Amino acid sequence: MQIKSFITSFLIASSFFANAQKINWEKKEFELVNTKASIVTLGNYTNVLKVERDLVAFPFDEKNLDATVDGPSFVKLSNLNIENGSIEVKVLSKIMENNPFPAARGFIGLAYRIDQDNKHFDAIYLRPSNGRADDQLRRNHSVQYFAYPNYGFNKLRKEANGLYETYANIGLEEWITMRIVFQEKKARLYLNQQEQPAFLVNEMLGNSKNGSIGLWVEIGTIGFFKDLKIQ
Repeated sequence: MQIKSFITSFLIASSFFANAQKINWEKKEFELVNTKASIVTLGNYTNVLKVERDLVAFPFDEKNLDATVDGPSFVKLSNLNIENGSIEVKVLSKIMENNPFPAARGFIGLAYRIDQDNKHFDAIYLRPSNGRADDQLRRNHSVQYFAYPNYGFNKLRKEANGLYETYANIGLEEWITMRIVFQEKKARLYLNQQEQPAFLVNEMLGNSKNGSIGLWVEIGTIGFFKDLKIQ
């Protein structure tokens, strides 16, 4: 009886662990990659996906930002492999209480062309708290492109002279519609249904030519997503 009980408990625990690594949302299955996720109600909206970075799976070191930010911290759509396309989603971010990084800006965005092992991808994300800051330099850092693993924000900021980030009129705790259109080496970011792109990337730097997409968050952020559309 004890052996049978142990086996049953082991199977239940194993099943829970396996299920904990996946989440179903909007009739799609997602893999949790260095993140925690749940489906919540936010204000008047139900079926909202809440995502936070998992600091146990992906530790953060403020003294070593280059190695511990701009990485694979997303929920990744299963069974998708696209080279060129369009992703649209509504995002909202909050700064978590007692967050481990005082300079957290509500980092939230989209990763795309994620390879099978999550070792290469491109991404564009927002820093909503910068969008209406009194400091113009902070405003200039409201939107960021990066390519994992070789081109994080810090390297690009030093070497590309602002080419991979820009200003946008965005804020914390408000819904922002992001749409990224990527084709070959170029990407365009459209915000809040505007006709003209808010951000142009004319030379993407990632090594992955195709792959899946991910709903991405970074340190100190509670991220919320709804109304995902992929073409």
